[in-house]
Amino acid sequence: MTLLIGALTIGLILSLLALGVYISFRIFNFPDITTDGSFALGGAVAATLIVAGWDPVLATAAAILAGMAAGAMTGILHTKFDIHSLLAGILVMTALYSVNLHVMGKSNVPLLSETTLATGAASAGKWIEGGEESMHIAGWEVTVSDASVLVCTSVMIALSCVVLYLFFRTNLGTSMRATGDNAQMIRALGVNVSNMIVVGLALANGLVALSGALLAQYQGFADVQMGIGMVVLGLASVIIGEALVGHTALGLTITGAVMGAVLFRLLVAIALRWGLDPNDLKLVTAIFVFAALILPGLLKKARRKTVGVANA
Repeated sequence: MTLLIGALTIGLILSLLALGVYISFRIFNFPDITTDGSFALGGAVAATLIVAGWDPVLATAAAILAGMAAGAMTGILHTKFDIHSLLAGILVMTALYSVNLHVMGKSNVPLLSETTLATGAASAGKWIEGGEESMHIAGWEVTVSDASVLVCTSVMIALSCVVLYLFFRTNLGTSMRATGDNAQMIRALGVNVSNMIVVGLALANGLVALSGALLAQYQGFADVQMGIGMVVLGLASVIIGEALVGHTALGLTITGAVMGAVLFRLLVAIALRWGLDPNDLKLVTAIFVFAALILPGLLKKARRKTVGVANA
């Protein structure tokens, strides 16, 4: 049960990463590789500030701003200097590796003895339960700390999804969605497409950095290499979520991204539980992404054959 709760918590945290990738890849059709760097940047900034004595909430907010700055830089390189979108993301991601090292001062910053959002949620849960260390859920014994962190994470993700949904239904959010759908049309209506891209990438990488900051506080450390492969994980979550909801409505796609991230993490946890070598984790991740990419097409072909046979 502890493994399941841990997988659910990490999956929910990484759903913010999936939402950021959803904004850049799906709404703007922008292959933003900055994700790998901004994820580690969020963890680095939050961990460094917490160790320096900052309140975890303020440290997390600073991590979001740092991620937004990284995303905005990618957008500026693309829109103002006419650098290809993929190359602009690679440039910023590469630069962020050195930036993260300078922020942390070393390759790893431990948080095990610090007060973080995770430890705060655990303490609040113990206080509510009257100091009890464990509790029973559906007949399973779990620690109050793990359950409390899961509940707080769930509430945070739910609020984030609601805010994101409401934002994309505002005039600014609608303009951003229209920019991704048809840039020429929205430009003809007097909207500055370049500004929309910059703001959109800033928002996407702010969510990614928030995910990195929360993960660092949950796992108890920030590492300079914690962002490697995160763009692939986020894309896999989005694709799996789209396959699950099977619809393009805004609310459903946002929900699907969260569901995809949680399901993806559960699949990884199951693979590790069955004895997967941790060194093969990235390989298994790539296989999951490959399967998620080709499965929808295979299912469509199977349906067409079934319909063709039935009509015959």
